[in-house]
Amino acid sequence: MSVRIRLSRGGSKKRPYYHIVAADSRSPRDGRYIEKLGAYNPLLPQDNEGRLVLDKEKVSAWLSKGAQPTERLQKLFSNLGICAAPKLREQPKKSAPKAKAVERAKAKEEAAAAAAAASAETPAEASAE
Repeated sequence: MSVRIRLSRGGSKKRPYYHIVAADSRSPRDGRYIEKLGAYNPLLPQDNEGRLVLDKEKVSAWLSKGAQPTERLQKLFSNLGICAAPKLREQPKKSAPKAKAVERAKAKEEAAAAAAAASAETPAEASAE
């Protein structure tokens, strides 16, 4: 049984409120959980104390037992110093610019460099005369 520390959604429509729970990874998001560890209210401002209410001892106990936090919770926990920040994923090749776009950008840079060089030569020639 793999245990995940994750957010379980509560609240009404367009007003999210999350419980932080330790649950079996196979159970549904808002379904059965093993233990409630805290609460998270994303609607409150960042500096508000009620935004993230957490029982740090329970969280560290579950992490020591091998429970894996979700990426969102790993970010929140890293701000508190409970665990390390998640590693950033590399951007996929699909979102990278295609060959023609790279070629156009290179041509534009070369044209800008040539224009800068031409404007630099013009005042030098005028002052020499």
